[in-house]
Amino acid sequence: MRKIIYTVFTLLTLFSCTQLTEPAESGIDRYALVSRNNVKLSTADTLAALSVGNGNFAFTADISGLQSFPENYERGISLGTQSQWGWHSFPNEGDYVIDDVAVEYETCNNHRFPIAIQHKEGRALEATNWLRQNPHRLHLGIVGLVLIKENGEEAVLEDLKAIDQELDLWTGTLTSRYEVDGQPVEVVLNGHQDQDLIAFQIKSPLISLGRLKVKLRFPYGKDCHVCPGYDWDSPEKHTTTVIRDEPTQKWLERKLDETTYYVGLSWENEAAFEEVADHYYELSPNTDNDSFSASVLFSEDLEEGGIPAFEEVLQNSQDGMESFWTAGGAIDFSECTDPRAAELERRVVLSQYLTKIQCSGIYPPQETGLTFNSWYGKFHLEMHWWHGVHFALWDRIDLLENSMGWYQDIIDTAQAAAEWQGFEGVRWPKMTDPRGKSSPSGVGEFLVWQQPHPIYFAELFYRHSPNEETLKRYEEIVFKTAEFMVSFAQFDATDGKYHLCHPLIPAQEIFHATETDDPPFELAYWHYALSVAQKWRARLGLPPNEKWQEIIDDLAPLPVSDGLYLPCARAYTAYTDDDNRRDHPIVTGAYGMLPLSPMIDTTIMAATLDEILKKWNWQTTWGWDYPMLAMNAARLGKQDAAVDALLMDVQKNTYLPNGHNFQDQRLRLYLPGNGGLLTAVGMMAAGWDGSSDMPNPGFPQNGKWKVKWEGLVKMP
Repeated sequence: MRKIIYTVFTLLTLFSCTQLTEPAESGIDRYALVSRNNVKLSTADTLAALSVGNGNFAFTADISGLQSFPENYERGISLGTQSQWGWHSFPNEGDYVIDDVAVEYETCNNHRFPIAIQHKEGRALEATNWLRQNPHRLHLGIVGLVLIKENGEEAVLEDLKAIDQELDLWTGTLTSRYEVDGQPVEVVLNGHQDQDLIAFQIKSPLISLGRLKVKLRFPYGKDCHVCPGYDWDSPEKHTTTVIRDEPTQKWLERKLDETTYYVGLSWENEAAFEEVADHYYELSPNTDNDSFSASVLFSEDLEEGGIPAFEEVLQNSQDGMESFWTAGGAIDFSECTDPRAAELERRVVLSQYLTKIQCSGIYPPQETGLTFNSWYGKFHLEMHWWHGVHFALWDRIDLLENSMGWYQDIIDTAQAAAEWQGFEGVRWPKMTDPRGKSSPSGVGEFLVWQQPHPIYFAELFYRHSPNEETLKRYEEIVFKTAEFMVSFAQFDATDGKYHLCHPLIPAQEIFHATETDDPPFELAYWHYALSVAQKWRARLGLPPNEKWQEIIDDLAPLPVSDGLYLPCARAYTAYTDDDNRRDHPIVTGAYGMLPLSPMIDTTIMAATLDEILKKWNWQTTWGWDYPMLAMNAARLGKQDAAVDALLMDVQKNTYLPNGHNFQDQRLRLYLPGNGGLLTAVGMMAAGWDGSSDMPNPGFPQNGKWKVKWEGLVKMP
């Protein structure tokens, strides 16, 4: 698998783009800004588990400071240990391939092509299940504490008293203090910023009393749609073997079918290491003192040399996180008098932390990051925009570039997918994995709004570093993406326009694939991305592509009825139809996510936004819908509506004590909401191309929003 490669281009991103930023009148005290939003817990809230990590690896701990009570947290923010490389597949005993689930559909101009859909019976059902479930992301192992009470019983979650837990965001340090039977326990935890490693220090009289141990448990992979990602009921299907046995260091080899990975454990002072049961080990510190520290390293490969000790990891975390907070943008709401400002600041600061440790790695993130599995741990490319664009607007574009290389890695797979369907260029998958393989779906395989994303990202990189190196780096991705978009648009001789034709499901996913044409957001995105691709040709000294320009000029207009934009053309009515006022109000993204284009009538868009805000079914929305509405409102000059949308008091816009965007009991965290929040707030503060010169053009100009910011970048 591809490793992180830090190129000169990436390093330069830390020092450029000053022409697009405007500092605050006076410098922001970033330490004070971040620290006043540290997470502090005094109870065992299972929806408030806290994580440390580095973007490619994350470890989520309970109130004990480690993963001592995973069962209690399974229906909250579960206790994950996940990495970008940690994937597993069950044996493909049926030799299932994508053709087993393909069904041919007809589009405009008699073009027929296969789509991999979900099936309900027979071999096709078996193939559907296997292809969707595999590969799935692995839970790499539980690292927790065994706490023994005075009566000899193992403590349960309710036995922890006098709880005082704090996540120091500035250093990435999680400190957990509590009592068990009146005996104090302190656990300090950090995640390494360059390795998939945690280190912790424990201080407690329970150590000298022989009543505290460290436990390691290793599960099999799990074929569940949304879950922690572990299976404890199949010990016979995997092996855990000690392959290096030294006095203060052990290496374990984990084998699950065709997957192998390694776990290194090291500690200071003396301790006894023993296998308690299959895949279950305990480390018992010597009773000579009341302090003990250890490190656990998870690795795709067996590594040589020592494992960094606690103090080294502590320093590494402090240095890495301080570097993160001092680079890039910052927004300070402390001078605002609107009573909602403090909550908005909390969400913004915590979202920066969460997206840094969960979403900045070498692959596009899954919607639940590296915490627990959603959609089997696979990532959804249409969500990559929401996960990643904010990194560019906050002048941390290197964190977006980390995952951009993956598109180049799978370009051959994406080209084969386009050829399979009879299109040119590359068709990017929707629900996918590190190999870029599509997952059969009755909805996802009909979506197309992920297709222009790489062009949007490439343009962000060019705005940051407008040079030939950037153009050459992403030229193939931009042009092959455009080639697919051009071949996908179908010409209709009856009106002389190019249409986005069925079978198609728009980003507002409630419409039938075989009855849907010309959704407005997708039309606007096609126009934007193809226009950008033409600019890239000019920048590279190439003549305009005549076919591309023909489609840009002759794309079907956004469908309109009664002065409102329709959710899609032909078969449906406007947003005055109750049944259409649910799911994503994505039409607002056409002028919000995207800049103003000749396709947009701002009067019609403003009326459409007003209709949506009055009558939408908010329980059917998702977390990124609120930032999307805010960006649309900001561009339309409706600043009050923009803030109201960001802070709308509805369930899908809930932000938990740990900063996670809660959706419902199934999807307890949703990182596209966090990323969307940062994108919207960044553009509302710094502005966008063509915005007014007033300070904070997206915020109300009523004197209550004295927002200070520095280091932000204008949005396109």
